[in-house]
Amino acid sequence: MTRRTPLMLQIVTGDPRPIARQIVDGIRRQIVAGELEVGAALPSVRGLAQQLAVNPNTVAKAYNELSAEGWLDTRAGLGVFIATPRQRLSESERARRLEEAVQRFIGDVIALDYPADEVLERISYELGKCVPRKTA
Repeated sequence: MTRRTPLMLQIVTGDPRPIARQIVDGIRRQIVAGELEVGAALPSVRGLAQQLAVNPNTVAKAYNELSAEGWLDTRAGLGVFIATPRQRLSESERARRLEEAVQRFIGDVIALDYPADEVLERISYELGKCVPRKTA
């Protein structure tokens, strides 16, 4: 039997993102940061739903989205695994999504009235946390 890798995800009830989106974003971050290695077996839909105290359909929706984007590999009867990295989106789609995300971010942050250098420093810090960690 395959050993499942526990997911350290936290669902925040005050977060404006839907729960499925929080799960997707959390798993993506852990993959990019190297906390979840290629081939690692994830908890079952029911297992993660119980861990997070959410509806199994919500976890299934998140896993399906991540599988469709190439982050996860679902193997019938075996489970869900971290997929081998590959270019998941075309260059034009990546550029379109970046532009959309930047515009959404600017729209959300502009009203907070922070100096640009403070916003950029915070973004740099958060992106830095996504850099894969080196292991000895």
